[in-house]
This record gives sequence, structure tokens and C-alpha cells, in this order.
Amino acid sequence: MAISYNKLWKLLIDKQMSKVYLRDSIGMGPSTLAKLSKNQRVSLEVLEKICKELNCNFGDIIDFIEE
Repeated sequence: MAISYNKLWKLLIDKQMSKVYLRDSIGMGPSTLAKLSKNQRVSLEVLEKICKELNCNFGDIIDFIEE
């Protein structure tokens, strides 16, 4: 099983928001941002904070990819 955060990056572009701005606005550490960039798993708490900041749902920022 794999996950993809491509929807998150597209949403940030649509909202004209940088990854660093998102990181700083929700108090995310740089290592967590690196995990997101590498499509690695992050905690549900981080995903909740991202959704709250971007006013969206999990399905708007993450995809499940069957391998």
C-alpha cells in the first residue's frame, strides 16, 4: 500500500501557499514536511491540522494507491 500527497501540493498551488508557509502555520516540523514530500506516512494529527488550515477533507489532500 502506498499513499500520495500530490493532491495536497496541487491544493497549495491553487491557494498560492508555499510548503514552508503551511509548515509554519500549523507548527509542523521540517522532518514531517520532508516525509510528506517523500509520500511517507505521517500522523493523523498532522493531517487534521493541514485540513483545518486549508479548510478541506482528507480526501482532498491524500490518495491511497494500491501496489
